Amino acid sequence: MSYDTFLGAYSTGPDCYERIGDITGAYGRKAVIIGGKTALSKAEPEIRKCASASGIEITGTLWYGGDATYSNAKRLEESPEVQSADMVFAVGGGRAVDTCKVVSDNAKKPLFTFPTLASNCAAVTAIAVIYKDDGSLEGYFYPERCPVHSFINTKVIADSPRDMFWAGIGDALSKEYEVLLASRGEKLTHTPLMGAALSRSCTEPLIDCGAEALRQCERGEAGAELQEVVLDIIISTGIVSNMTNKYGEYYYNSSLAHAFYNGSTVIDAARRHLHGEIVSFGVLVLLTYDGQIEERDRIIRFNKSIGLPVTLAEMDIRDEDLKAIADKAETVLEWEKVPYKMSKERFIEVIRETSRAGEAMDMEKEAV
Repeated sequence: MSYDTFLGAYSTGPDCYERIGDITGAYGRKAVIIGGKTALSKAEPEIRKCASASGIEITGTLWYGGDATYSNAKRLEESPEVQSADMVFAVGGGRAVDTCKVVSDNAKKPLFTFPTLASNCAAVTAIAVIYKDDGSLEGYFYPERCPVHSFINTKVIADSPRDMFWAGIGDALSKEYEVLLASRGEKLTHTPLMGAALSRSCTEPLIDCGAEALRQCERGEAGAELQEVVLDIIISTGIVSNMTNKYGEYYYNSSLAHAFYNGSTVIDAARRHLHGEIVSFGVLVLLTYDGQIEERDRIIRFNKSIGLPVTLAEMDIRDEDLKAIADKAETVLEWEKVPYKMSKERFIEVIRETSRAGEAMDMEKEAV
């Protein structure tokens, strides 16, 4: 059997943009920059400077549109700046990068990413989360390959909003538990087997370095702990994603934590919260549903130590919202990525049970 596996290459450090010419030059001499407004204000000047020094012409700078939608991607694809470029430089967070995945794949142009946030692993993955124009989940888009290279400038990321980095920790926290649950009992071939093994390296750096990394982010300091957590969020989880997800063949990349998140997208109040914030609670739901109570309580303590949610109230989700969440969750791919038959009724009760466990730990802390 013949197949391709693309894992994603990367440069990291405060001076990594200086490598732009050496790494992108083989793919062309013209690039279009697409990204979020804040991200562009922070990263574009240095990207342009380093590109120009290497003889790379920038055909233009475009706002990605504010959300990862097919309508925004289509508008960008039709722009002369994209059409005249040899390659696409995606700058920003997950939704900007995912929009550019659609653009670059449809336009058949290589994609290079410049994450300005460590909020998820989108910068290196071969999957894009696409939303409808109303903000609800549309589904997944699978480009032919992951981005060619990612430039992870820790100085830029240290200057990013602390809450986005915080939510990135919450999102990365799901990788090990979801992959191991989704692949449990499966006869894994080489690539997903490697991915499952690598997933086991994703949790502990977050727990060991997460609190200090957040303090460094608050100070705008590109310290060692911040770099470790940034690479965990973007690279470790991203490579695991690429190794555990092959469109049309296997998908072990996520499970119940993201089923909970995807379900929450139908609740207006929950959509005001960050993706990774809600996923972190979904991790607790997964561990409760799977009977890993001791591990769940360990992660509850970690979540509480850095302020990630451990109760429904912290995400503005009411008990009466749970049926709608479960109804939506049942329709998504992750619902099926468990080694047993799922029950909506049990899912709802587990969500309640998880929130009660978080509340009980609050009360224990107050009693102490």
